[in-house]
Amino acid sequence: MPGLKAAVRRRRIMAMIVKLAVLGVLALALGFVGFIWLLPSQEVALDRNADGIVVLTGGASRVTDALELLASGRGKRLLITGVNPGTTTGDIARQTVDYGRLLNCCVDLDYSALNTLGNAVQARRWAVDHRFQSLIVVTSAYHMPRALAELAHQLPDVALIPFPVVSDRLRVEPWWSNGTTTRLVLSEYLKYLAAKVRMRFDAFAETGELPARAIRPA
Repeated sequence: MPGLKAAVRRRRIMAMIVKLAVLGVLALALGFVGFIWLLPSQEVALDRNADGIVVLTGGASRVTDALELLASGRGKRLLITGVNPGTTTGDIARQTVDYGRLLNCCVDLDYSALNTLGNAVQARRWAVDHRFQSLIVVTSAYHMPRALAELAHQLPDVALIPFPVVSDRLRVEPWWSNGTTTRLVLSEYLKYLAAKVRMRFDAFAETGELPARAIRPA
């Protein structure tokens, strides 16, 4: 009898584990559907200005779009965060020939950020230094949910206005029709979930302080 009871208990435990696993997979799948549903397929038209503009590097069009927003008076200054070491404002000016004056007066470069969390930490330093209460956030559409989550965690009292940059590929074809795009979107969803879980357990002081001199004027 003891052996029979133990076997029944094991079966119940295994059935519980299977049910939890199925529920977990369903939750991930539903969350992914919601994540995809919220991704914009077209760039948005801003209906308000902000104190500053932050662009997370990763594509040339992001910086160009951010400079266009700055030139149109959407913000007072622009932070380009996650710039490759050795890249100068001169290098950026050669790629964006119409914005040389703005690059010299109103753009700051951050060389320290290595990931989205680092981008958010440096954006916090920059926003606090300039006493900005609102920021336009420029990054790719698929990266925007995680970028906003990290920035909101670092700057809970600052208004964040998303300006997603939509790639040509996402405009002309659904994400599931291209293997590279599918892997990219799925990877970003998993990173977003991991970031949200980390934020649940991290205190602000545990995010790690980056060097205060990491941001320097252009």
